[in-house]
Amino acid sequence: MRSLDIGATGMMAQQLNVDVISNNIANMTTTGYKRQRAAFQDLLYQNITRPGSTSSDSGTTVPSGLQVGLGVKTGAVYRMHSQGTVQITENDLDLAILGRGFFQIDLPDGTTAYTRDGTLQINENGEIVTVQGYTVAPTVTVPDNATSLDINEEGEVIATIQGQTAVQNLGQFQMVDFVNPTGLDAIGNNMYLETDASGAPTTGIANQEQFGRIQQGALEQSNVDVVSEITKLISAQRAYEMNSNVISTSDEMLQTVSQLR
Repeated sequence: MRSLDIGATGMMAQQLNVDVISNNIANMTTTGYKRQRAAFQDLLYQNITRPGSTSSDSGTTVPSGLQVGLGVKTGAVYRMHSQGTVQITENDLDLAILGRGFFQIDLPDGTTAYTRDGTLQINENGEIVTVQGYTVAPTVTVPDNATSLDINEEGEVIATIQGQTAVQNLGQFQMVDFVNPTGLDAIGNNMYLETDASGAPTTGIANQEQFGRIQQGALEQSNVDVVSEITKLISAQRAYEMNSNVISTSDEMLQTVSQLR
């Protein structure tokens, strides 16, 4: 019976849907996290009578035909890059991006990663790095005698030096954007890598052209809507149960047939 396999594909699809929703809920407090969404597609159809086929010698055609669907499959799991809420932290090295753009991160293997997580720190060399110790590009080094740091909306890092009246410009963070940020490859640690689907990175200055502005002393929170995710979780659970009922019903029908004498 086709319904056994159809019900099984439905259960597998909803299981993956629950996995995606669970990951969203688990990362509801992850800085800069972008929620994911599963998209589903119907499988191939078995044509018993193809639409438009000839039904008589006089040339009449079948208007709708007879097609039987064979289930569902997962088409894609993509990220929704909408703006997350901004939480004020009053930490000088916490940066939130308001709008489009990513920070550039230099990985130990020489590749460049991209992130929306602006939880930054200073390492033993005075360089501004991520919580994993990876350098934010371009490298900005803070002097030992700096008493305060100000990072403006364009990403310029301005330090007040002990014993000096004039402030010192230490450098400027560059922003990166992509034509299709959904095509970025997530590698964990709130970081992404460039792919052919994302397109080549476009580099620019924050608060200019299409790039968002930088807000110091704040962090962008996850864009996960908990109420929406719980609602989707309930719907996925009910869909899983109904597909399970399809398999149970098909089993009962087969059992009835096997008992015929």
